[in-house]
Amino acid sequence: MIVPVVTARYPHDRAAFTEGLQYLGGGRYVESTGETGRSGVRRTDLKTGKPDLQVATPIPTAFGEGVTVLGSTAYHLTWQEGVAFTFDAATLKETGRFRYSGEGWGLTHDGKHLIMSNGTSSLVWRDPKTFRAVRTVRVTDQGQPVKNLNELEYVQGSVYANVWLTDRIARIDPQTGKVTAWIDVSALTREASRDAAQAGRPLTFDDVPNGIAFVPERGTLLLTGKRWGTLFEVKVPGVKVDPGVGGRAAPRR
Repeated sequence: MIVPVVTARYPHDRAAFTEGLQYLGGGRYVESTGETGRSGVRRTDLKTGKPDLQVATPIPTAFGEGVTVLGSTAYHLTWQEGVAFTFDAATLKETGRFRYSGEGWGLTHDGKHLIMSNGTSSLVWRDPKTFRAVRTVRVTDQGQPVKNLNELEYVQGSVYANVWLTDRIARIDPQTGKVTAWIDVSALTREASRDAAQAGRPLTFDDVPNGIAFVPERGTLLLTGKRWGTLFEVKVPGVKVDPGVGGRAAPRR
């Protein structure tokens, strides 16, 4: 079990029910939030935790889920509506919609395809132009399926996945679906819970770890959770500095 080493802490909006997270470069990240009537996508300053641009999920009754930016397009899932939205990444103006079957949970990309979770043990690779499923991989640990895969991040040839209602992040081989390592974020959960309690707004049972973003210029990950007051920057073994990767460019495979 890998225990991340915290290198920095940043403020995070306690009202944000985090569903998706991706670093964009230049000290900004994109984040999506859930909850019916409060779902949306925002671009946020890392140091201040303040959004400089945000939009609501276009269907007001939808529960927003994961987000990822590939090229000049941001993609945003919904939980049970079966609709994925596309936005202009610079303006967050809606540019299109796709339909899909099943639930939508987490979303990332490998520079060529979108990678989506749906709450099961499967990851689905999708064509970013059509949203058509092109490949499915079943995630296993020692031969057993790993269910409840949630927020995703593709980092230097591996897929990192929050596992819903746990304090563990799975590092997954995208070719075989096998878990190659587990990251224990329980210390981060305890710190976020303690801080929330001291502020008089204790975390609830579903304010769990969710949110993974890769910072290539520092070789670090940004980790947070639903309604956490802190976004943690951490070092973990196997994640290296990659200065040739910009915020919206493809990770090196």
